[in-house]
Amino acid sequence: MGTPAPWSVLLLAVLVGLCTSPVAQGKPNFIVILADDLGWGDLGANWAETKETPHLDELAAEGTRFVDFHSAASTCSPSRASLLTGRLGVRNGVTHNFAISSVGGLPLNETTLAEVLRAAGYSTAAIGKWHLGHHGHHHPIFRGFDYYFGIPYSHDMGCTDTPGYNVPPCPPCPQHGAATSPTNKDCYTDVALPLFENLTIIQQPVDLSSLVEQYMEAAARFIQQARDSSRPFFLYLALAHMHVPLQIAPPPDRGIYGAALREMDALVGHVKHLADSCGKGSTLLWFTGDNGPWMQKCELAGRLGPLLGAWQRAQGGSPAKQTTWEGGHRVPALAYWPGHVPAKRSSHAMLSTLDVFPTLVALAGATLPPNRRFDGMDVSPVLFGLSDVGHKVLLHPNSGAAGKDGAVEALRLAQYKAFYTTGGAKACDGSIGPEEHHRPPLIFNLDRDIQEQEPLDVASREYQAVLPAISRAYAQALEDIATDNTTVADYSKDPAAVPCCSTQHVACRCHAPTSHTASLDQHTDRRATRLCLEGTVMTLKRAAGFNHENCAADNFVMKMKQKQLTT
Repeated sequence: MGTPAPWSVLLLAVLVGLCTSPVAQGKPNFIVILADDLGWGDLGANWAETKETPHLDELAAEGTRFVDFHSAASTCSPSRASLLTGRLGVRNGVTHNFAISSVGGLPLNETTLAEVLRAAGYSTAAIGKWHLGHHGHHHPIFRGFDYYFGIPYSHDMGCTDTPGYNVPPCPPCPQHGAATSPTNKDCYTDVALPLFENLTIIQQPVDLSSLVEQYMEAAARFIQQARDSSRPFFLYLALAHMHVPLQIAPPPDRGIYGAALREMDALVGHVKHLADSCGKGSTLLWFTGDNGPWMQKCELAGRLGPLLGAWQRAQGGSPAKQTTWEGGHRVPALAYWPGHVPAKRSSHAMLSTLDVFPTLVALAGATLPPNRRFDGMDVSPVLFGLSDVGHKVLLHPNSGAAGKDGAVEALRLAQYKAFYTTGGAKACDGSIGPEEHHRPPLIFNLDRDIQEQEPLDVASREYQAVLPAISRAYAQALEDIATDNTTVADYSKDPAAVPCCSTQHVACRCHAPTSHTASLDQHTDRRATRLCLEGTVMTLKRAAGFNHENCAADNFVMKMKQKQLTT
């Protein structure tokens, strides 16, 4: 099962003695763990060739595994926005990724899961990758989360002193003088990667080698504080894994990706033990991924398992992340809740990350926000093993490889998958599949052809029988979206929106490169090392009536929330 790190053994030993109170008010706790760019075949429970996930496999054995589970989009920001709103990007406005200089984010008139649960009495926290806007009120602290600890976007969207693995590799942050132009245009050298605690940057650049430990400690602190307050909690843990591997030392018996996968697996195992130690059966843990693997990263990309997208591969490009092929949006999913979710069960119900929002809202005894429609549904009966019926129709929006971002041009109807537009993302060999439009659509029977290798013959009896139903479902879906209350995200950019704790230092370092105080001492109060942001937060503070010298982040958050309530 792997040897846990010494820090985790000590942490869990302390928590076993502390987390003893019952579930507050009879409401369950919720932990949603979202992996980044995880392949369907990256779980041993899904794909026998994978050996690096003993803790996740244990989770599957003690809970329910969903084999036909899908992300709501095949790229970062849209899939996360949909999970937290229960609505596709074509409704909530988030159709492609936000940048480090983005002014906007998830539109403010969209209600998040955290906002609903907090109103229902829950303590709420987001730990990890956000990528839904960090400027102004798009920051997670203003989107329903009582506590935030993490990176505002992907961990390769900023330089660090100890870069993680990448293809091609990126250089470390410059120590002195101006940043040098990297040979890889996708590398960031001008701005270091920031680590936030609430509204404050506490480390820039972040130390990737300690990120897992810091996330685990933050999760443990939040859960214990929630228990001390006798309130149920909602923890949204958005992992950095497996986007590109963090800074790790791979053991000689496995590759870099395998070592990073085992590190992620161990982290999930610690969270499971943490949940159990706080009252086994009191917490629903839901694990899934934001989209499929990033195949252009070659040996640093995840495993598709059987989801080969063979038709697209023959045309060129990758059939994984950013595409509407199964490898782009079918993701691993596990639910664990002793005494409620059956163990040793595999469900074939067609489900989605869209269902997380309405399901948790129902389990919390809360109500969905009015005046909008949801693409997700309450799948509690499937969780409890009372049903194995999920969606009959599931929409798959364009996510960067082909077509207009966010537009729905692929859908599932039962076992049939229809494509009105196809295209391949950038593959390891650099190829990109051409965008092609299909009228009538390509249709695959996934029950017989999970590899999406051979579309049905247009002249076949099966194609002619299913086409009318697909056409009706597609037309009804588009009509439903067209008549809904939809929003549009602000994707404008401004260099002033880039998180920077000190414009006086190269790459926005929090301290001079020679200072040792930038790294956090785990044995001291974090509040003593907090730093004021010079841009975004200062603007908000002035709006709230704070002077420029005030650096009390907690008091600032309280005052801003009070101001929101009175405006």
